[in-house]
Amino acid sequence: MRNKYIKASLSIEIVFLFILSTVTPLVIGYNVEVTNREFMDDLAFDCYDEYRSSMVSFYREYLQGYSSNGNLESDKADFSEDSSVKKATEIVIKEANVKSVDGPMDPPWPMKSHDTHHTGRSPYSTADNHGAEKWRFETGNYVQGGPIIGNDGIIYFGSDDRYFYAVDPDGTLKWKTKLNGWIWSTPAIAEDGTIYIGTYGDYLFAINPDGTLKWSFCAWGSISSSPAIAEDGTIYFGTMGFPEWGGCKIFAINPNGTEKWHYATGDKIMSDPAIADDGTIYIGSSDDYLYAMHPNGTLRWRFETGDIVKSHPSIADDGTIYFDSFDGYLYALHPNGTMKWRTSGGGSYASGAVIAQDGTIYDAGNKYLYAIYPNGTRKWSFYLGSSQTHIAHSSPAIGADGTIYVGTGIAEMSGGDIIAVNPDGTERWRKRIANMWVESSPCIGADGTVYIGSSSDGGGEGYYGCLHAFVTGYNKPPDKPTINGPINGRAGKKYDYTFSAIDPDGNDVYFFIRWGDGYENRWVGPYSSGEEITFSHTYEEKGEYIIQAKAKDTYIDFESDWAALGISMPKNKIINPFERFLENHPYMFPILRRLLGTE
Repeated sequence: MRNKYIKASLSIEIVFLFILSTVTPLVIGYNVEVTNREFMDDLAFDCYDEYRSSMVSFYREYLQGYSSNGNLESDKADFSEDSSVKKATEIVIKEANVKSVDGPMDPPWPMKSHDTHHTGRSPYSTADNHGAEKWRFETGNYVQGGPIIGNDGIIYFGSDDRYFYAVDPDGTLKWKTKLNGWIWSTPAIAEDGTIYIGTYGDYLFAINPDGTLKWSFCAWGSISSSPAIAEDGTIYFGTMGFPEWGGCKIFAINPNGTEKWHYATGDKIMSDPAIADDGTIYIGSSDDYLYAMHPNGTLRWRFETGDIVKSHPSIADDGTIYFDSFDGYLYALHPNGTMKWRTSGGGSYASGAVIAQDGTIYDAGNKYLYAIYPNGTRKWSFYLGSSQTHIAHSSPAIGADGTIYVGTGIAEMSGGDIIAVNPDGTERWRKRIANMWVESSPCIGADGTVYIGSSSDGGGEGYYGCLHAFVTGYNKPPDKPTINGPINGRAGKKYDYTFSAIDPDGNDVYFFIRWGDGYENRWVGPYSSGEEITFSHTYEEKGEYIIQAKAKDTYIDFESDWAALGISMPKNKIINPFERFLENHPYMFPILRRLLGTE
């Protein structure tokens, strides 16, 4: 009888310990050391490619300075009593029986790479977009993810400052809401206007059109994957975490925030899911597989490659699935999971291929943008401009006129451009928009405006990111200015330089002049198109200098490219009575003046 009571007591204790071990992490939260390790592990995977190795070290140092106690605790879920995340989760539980069918919205650009097939193809032309920046909206940290556009033209995007933004088409803030972690994924917008976005803080958030929180779902893993919305309103995305704990999952979430199903893969998921017309979900994983999932959460098939699959898959009109692997191949698969073809030397393996109206596949590379025929042969390759210019996570966008837009990085953290490439593989225009990198994927508005995010270092003022708007229209930017003046002279002597710029539309122009010695004339003017203006400048030290100038018009501030003039001031000015006499009598002794080098 005594043994019976002992067994019963032990059973109760075991059950109690099991419940305690299960509930404790939910109440107390992650162990800080484990959280930090998971976070940095996720970050290392996100930044894994040839050019971004130092980015992990950079972020590690940045984060150590960001938190006073040196940990990343604040980037994980908060389960305190006053947590808005917890409150949002409770609301979801109360609404668990609500049914809703609200599939993807049909605005100009509703999700990553435009649509559930991830074609990156806009129905709107950008033929009149000449690369003029109309405005830029600055945030408190990097803008890594891509923007999307709602039916009313509002642009939605996230930032590393942990805010999610809504910006009006004129570049003014509509609202912003603070979330619980960095935002590297691109949002998606549903038919009812709900916006879904994932964070590095382990949560998928549903945000109402007015910026208020609708609900949140804890995925217990960082989310860099961009959500996709099926016709029935189901939201799909992947997570990163510890594979040994089953923390890498493909999730399907109901429109009310409850879990529909999840499927664990063998390693981290950064890939963005694509959805076929029959409802099949395709997504890559760092366990080297591309997965094909039935809408009910069962595995249809998986295809093994030779390395991790970070990029999003894209789906052609005939159902062919294209995707990159870090084994160096661009793959084309039949819908049944068998290989159609593969081609080597393709893309960056992280940004993802997109598909033009004629079936051409555009794949972003470390030094090139590639155009591939549907049969796997190369159509052309576009050199990005230097051996260290590369495309990391920026997925190209294609205008209805065929122009391709993509963001680039230079070396590891030395600048970033947006580049526009013609459908024949020639460069249309490019603009430097960051001094660190451009990882954001561009999107295209109904009026042909191109939007993209950027990441920059503000020096002593900290890091920042911007949303940029490049507008379309018949108004063109001014031509590159001309600069005329002496290219040799003496330090300490004043010289005159003339500047002129022609505006194709006849608008007046302003000038921005950099003298190369730290002095600038910022947006002086306006002056008439074609008018020559003269500025004087003195170089106090001998040396080599480059004068730079650009012009902008008075219409909508369209800016020209930079013009440059190299000059040399090899000699310090000698002050003696004879030279002063020559300066005071500039028209006397011309031959002697030439011999002495005073003119």
